[in-house]
Amino acid sequence: MGKRIIEGVEFEIGSGNVFADLGLPDAEKLKIKSGLVFEIAKAIRRLELTQEQAARRMGIAQPKVSGLLRGDFANFSERKLMDCLTRLGYDIEISVKPAAAETGHLVLAVA
Repeated sequence: MGKRIIEGVEFEIGSGNVFADLGLPDAEKLKIKSGLVFEIAKAIRRLELTQEQAARRMGIAQPKVSGLLRGDFANFSERKLMDCLTRLGYDIEISVKPAAAETGHLVLAVA
């Protein structure tokens, strides 16, 4: 990350992970979960589901759907969010390969 000045306005270039930029713990996990929640919200809109319909389809209570759509996903595991997406008609593939560096990282790729 670095600072830049454009037209007299100073700003800092982000890392690509707003959670890490804010110094939050488990930033990578939060980035993955927020990406999954974003896709859930897109699927609900694309399918034109009410929150109640989405809840039935995903196997969770309607208030939980409401919370998800407001960004409250702290009590959802990545696995549960992926389960919700599969119930909304998404295929999920997990690819595991050796990392180029000593420590690997998680990436959410959306087609």
